[in-house]
Amino acid sequence: MLLITVPTVAFGGVSLLSFLMRNTPGYLDNPVRRGLWRAGHAHAGVLVLFALVAMVYVDQADLSAGLKDMVRLLIVAAPILMPLGFFLSVVRPTDTRPNRLIWLTTLGGACLAAGTLTLGIGLI
Repeated sequence: MLLITVPTVAFGGVSLLSFLMRNTPGYLDNPVRRGLWRAGHAHAGVLVLFALVAMVYVDQADLSAGLKDMVRLLIVAAPILMPLGFFLSVVRPTDTRPNRLIWLTTLGGACLAAGTLTLGIGLI
């Protein structure tokens, strides 16, 4: 499932590039939306790479099968939830403030923290 996110990150990059090249209304003239969409794309790319590397270590961790599954789920959830929060919180070009879906970024961060901490403990 995680590898499926890689083309979506690439598609997001192409979308942002097209917004810049076409001078799309609601992107360049909306600093909040521009900043959150850039943050969403950046977090997606970095967190997908982190998750791909972390998956190698999950099998080496001294954790039960259930905990390994939980760690996999939590670490894969982060690069999905965090960018979704950034993107969906300002989905309309006229949005100048994030809506309530920005909480998905916090949920993604919590998943990342819990999964990484559990994995780290299992690797000690």
